[in-house]
Amino acid sequence: MNDIPLSVLFGALIVLLVLSAFFSSSETGLMTLNRYRLRHLARNKHGGAVRAQQLLERPDRLIGLILLGNNFVNILASSLTTVIALRLGGETAIAIGAGLLTLVILIFAEVAPKTLAALHPERIAFPAAYVYQPLLKISYPLVWVINGLANTVLRLFGVHPVKGNEQQHLTREELRTLVHEAGSRLPKRHQAMLLGILDLEKVTVEDIMVPRNEIVGIDLEDELEHILEQMRHSAHGRLPVYKGDIDHVVGFINLRHVLHLVSQPDFDKNMLKDNLREPYFIPEGTPLTTQLLNFQRQERRIGLVVNEYGDIQGLVTLEDILEEIVGEFTTDLASTIKEVHPQPDGSFLVDGSANIRELNRLMNWHLPTDGPKTLNGMITEYMENIPKPGTSIKIAGYPIEVVQTQDNMVKTARITPPDTASLEENP
Repeated sequence: MNDIPLSVLFGALIVLLVLSAFFSSSETGLMTLNRYRLRHLARNKHGGAVRAQQLLERPDRLIGLILLGNNFVNILASSLTTVIALRLGGETAIAIGAGLLTLVILIFAEVAPKTLAALHPERIAFPAAYVYQPLLKISYPLVWVINGLANTVLRLFGVHPVKGNEQQHLTREELRTLVHEAGSRLPKRHQAMLLGILDLEKVTVEDIMVPRNEIVGIDLEDELEHILEQMRHSAHGRLPVYKGDIDHVVGFINLRHVLHLVSQPDFDKNMLKDNLREPYFIPEGTPLTTQLLNFQRQERRIGLVVNEYGDIQGLVTLEDILEEIVGEFTTDLASTIKEVHPQPDGSFLVDGSANIRELNRLMNWHLPTDGPKTLNGMITEYMENIPKPGTSIKIAGYPIEVVQTQDNMVKTARITPPDTASLEENP
């Protein structure tokens, strides 16, 4: 060793430090790879991604290989430093050399490379995968022995490396977080649609149904002229048909299938009955995901929601469910939600019968939806009585003033969004 020039020893030491930096950075890069992006790239035949995915299938072997190489070059670098220190300053220089080597390794072979790899894992991991695959085959017997001993120690503590590496699946809430964090990579509109799909399971038919008192249908006990007029000017393509009231529903009518009959002079109620489809009932509490599949299986687009006693509570259509995913099919706010009336001061007069979920979706509000379904129900539950006009409360940060009550319910309320309220308080 004394015959080797110092320049050669310093050169070898630099090479070892570079190798140490490679092992450290590639370890961090491979372990911090986004597994879902890695699978996507591997499916698209990205060479580095395919090799990295194969290596990560057994992380214990990969870590064993990296640590074997990293420790080997670090120990060898320490030995070279000792030789160089002895030749330059004798035994007193060994401590100085060890301290300098420790500082150099920490900065140039550990902290800096690992930080770079953590910031740009793919740039480090994919090229390194080309090196590690053949290196793992060459050193496999030694790595196998080291891993066998290490895994034996882990099993003593009840840890099974192979079982611990089984693919983990995302929960719905974790998937929601991923969608939220997609940022500019995913348009806001698409984010809202994906989140709408994820939320379907938490929403039931009674959350989006048209309330019983707002159901529009055809009463067979009405005069024929009134029925014809209603069919000609209906804003809906399908209507329930009943006798007297909705509790005596006899079926659903598809107006597109019968409008050609309306112009016939012999059209009567019997012809209308002949074109009815039997009524379809939906139990309240049915999740929207389930009901969407039920509509598809039974080739239905409309149904009546019933409670445990068979009483009709409301009406749900396929369009209502789809709007929970894609949003309203109309961009005209006034025609979409007739219960909301904007005021010059930035507040909104809202009918008490307005559905809270619909208000939140269309107005971008965040009123609580885990209780009553309507604004009237939310206010009366909060107050625990029927409030008098002029009563002011704040729910979920929204100042609400009761403007009008009628028939033991809140008829109209004024809602001031929080941003508007803060502007009024701090003009």
